This record gives sequence, structure tokens and C-alpha cells, in this order.
Amino acid sequence: METSIRHTLYMTQRQLRNLARQPWYVAITLVQPVIYLLLFGALFQKVVEIPGFGADSYITFLLPGIVVMTALFSSGWSGMNMIQDLDRGVLDRFLTSPVRRGSLIAGRLASLGVVIVIQSIIIVVLGWIRGADYAGGVPGILVLIGCAVLLAVPFGALSNAIALVARKEESLIGAVQFIVLPLTFLASVFMAQDLMPGWMQPIARFNPLNWAVAAGREAMAASPDWGFVLAHIGYLAAFAIACGLLATRAFRAYQRSV
Repeated sequence: METSIRHTLYMTQRQLRNLARQPWYVAITLVQPVIYLLLFGALFQKVVEIPGFGADSYITFLLPGIVVMTALFSSGWSGMNMIQDLDRGVLDRFLTSPVRRGSLIAGRLASLGVVIVIQSIIIVVLGWIRGADYAGGVPGILVLIGCAVLLAVPFGALSNAIALVARKEESLIGAVQFIVLPLTFLASVFMAQDLMPGWMQPIARFNPLNWAVAAGREAMAASPDWGFVLAHIGYLAAFAIACGLLATRAFRAYQRSV
């Protein structure tokens, strides 16, 4: 166990050094979410006047969804680094070393978590400047960021699994777009779940993105229902374990093919 942790930390440091050489990556992945936060927040600010919406400020309602959506977008592209390592032969060289195989995936997911935390803090600050009300205080913000990270881990694992199987950037791009966009609009990111079309509501209840949004939004409330929050965090944890096992199986399949 100690060896696995040490190897995971080493692989995490490797990924973070790569990020330090390309810090613009964080800014680029924030462009679309910031546009959604600023423009959608202004465009739909009167949506809260719809009976049954359940919020007084649309920017306050929107911000948890943007934080979680950003985590989904960033984790979806996590497999690109895996494909680059495959193309350059880096992964094959690691396979000839004594590094623990699970650390090759875990290190990538740990560095992804660091990126998500940085992005989430930036969005929270922008939301505060824009006028979002954080009634839940610091604990609520921390839970929201934790939910974003917990969502990023399974989708990062899934992205790496697809990369190991497809091994082509074009295939990964197509798969990510097919997964990310429908999940985003089939969750209560932009609209209250009770006001979504009838056929969307049951889908949203089983949407991992919606679990993270609902838990983060509830934690940010003035009087959160912590039972509700913990239940949804549990759903996310179970989903993360399932996707982690899938990524492990994909990695083993790649090993057998080389």
C-alpha cells in the first residue's frame, strides 16, 4: 500500500509539472463555463420569477451548476493526455518500470482533482463578484468543490478508459461530446428540476451530474439538509468506484495488447 501511494504521488507530480509548463490549459477550459456564468446569469435572471422555481437569485442558483459542469468538461478531456503518452511511447516505457499499474491511472485522477479545485475557486470568486449569495458559507463552498472533484474522478477514469481502448483523439472527442453535452442539459444546471419537461425529470434523477449539482446547491443553502447531501455524495462515490474499476479493466486490456 505504501509503495502504491508513493508511486501515485510521483505520477501526480509528473502531471502537475506538465500543467505548470502549460498553465494556459486552466484558463482555456474556463472560457466556456465563464461565458455561461456571466451571459446566462444575465440573460435568464428573471427566470426566478416563474412560480415554483424555488430561488430568489438566478446567479446564486446557477453557480453550483457551473462549478460542477466545469468539472465534467475538464474530466472529459482527461484522456487526451493518455493518448499523447500512448503516441509518444511514454506509457509503454512506464510499463517496463516497476511502477504500480494502478498508480498510472490514480496519479492522473489526483492531478485532475487539483485542477478542478483551482477552477472551482476561480468560478466561486467570479460568482461572488457577480453577486451570488453563499448562504452556506465556507462549509457549503467546500462541499460544492468536493462534489465537483468527486464527479470529475469517475468521468476522468471513464475518459482514460476510452482513450486506452480507442487510442485515437478523434474517437475520444466524439465520445466526450456524446456524453458531456446530453448530461449537462439533462440536469438541473440551468433550470430547476421541477420545471424541466416531464420526460427529463426521471432522467435527471439518475444523472451523476445532477447528483453533484443537487448536493452542492443544497450545501450552499442557508439551512442545508445534510442527509440529502450525504446521500448524493454516496451515489457519486459508488459511481466513482464503478468507473475506476472500468478504467482498470481497460488498462489491463491495453497491457495484454502490447
